[in-house]
Amino acid sequence: MQMLSLENELKENAYPGRGIVIGKTPNGKYAVTAYFIMGRSENSRNRVFVEDGEGIRTQAFDPSKLVDPSLIIYAPVRVLGNKTIVTNGDQTDTVYELMDKGQTFEQSLRTREFEPDGPNYTPRISGIMQVEDGSYNYAMSILKSNNGNPDACNRYTFTYENPVNGEGHFIHTYMHDGNPLPSFEGEPKLVSIKDDMNEFTDMLWNSLNEDNKVSLFVRYIDIETGKYETKIINKNK
Repeated sequence: MQMLSLENELKENAYPGRGIVIGKTPNGKYAVTAYFIMGRSENSRNRVFVEDGEGIRTQAFDPSKLVDPSLIIYAPVRVLGNKTIVTNGDQTDTVYELMDKGQTFEQSLRTREFEPDGPNYTPRISGIMQVEDGSYNYAMSILKSNNGNPDACNRYTFTYENPVNGEGHFIHTYMHDGNPLPSFEGEPKLVSIKDDMNEFTDMLWNSLNEDNKVSLFVRYIDIETGKYETKIINKNK
C-alpha cells in the first residue's frame, strides 16, 4: 500500500467528517492516536473536547444553543487497563463495557451499526490500542450502510500487529463533502507519524478545513512505561 501524506489528505478534503489516526513514531518509542471532529451545522460546531478521567468527552461550548445532543455528545476516548479506545460516537461506551466483560473489540461492535442519521447514515469508526510491557498492537473498525441502504450493515475490522516504526493508519467518516455525505470506502489509509508530538498536532490542526474543523485530540503513549501525554485543541475558546 502506498504511504499517503496525511497533511495532503486533510488539506485536499474540505469535509472528511470525523477521523481517527493510530500509529507508531519513527523512533519506535510511542504509540500514537489522534481524533478530530468537524461540523457543518451550528449544532455540530457548538462543541469542545474536555478531559474526563483518562479519556475525553465532547461538551456543548454554548449550552443554550444545544439542539440535539444524541449524536454529538459522547466520550470519544476511554481507557480500559492497558487498552485505549477511540471512536466517533457512544460506541466507545459499548466497547468499554463489553470488553470489560470479556468480549473482543470486534464482538462488542457487532451490537452496534451505523448512525441513524439518514440519508447520510454516518459510519461508526472505532479504534483500539493495546500497550503492554513494551509490546503494542492496534485495530480499527468501520460499520457502514450498504452503499446508503440502511437495511444492511457492512462491518470491517482491520488489525495491525507489531506496527512498523513511523507508520500509522487513518480512517474517517466521509469520502468528501456532499449531500448526502458519501461514506468512507476501502481500508484505512497508510500514513506517516512524527516523533515530535507538538509538530504532529500542529500539522493536523493546520491541515483541517478552517471553516469546518471543531476539535482535535492527540495522545502519545510510551510503549515501555504506558505513560502518556495528551494535547487538545478546540476552535471554540
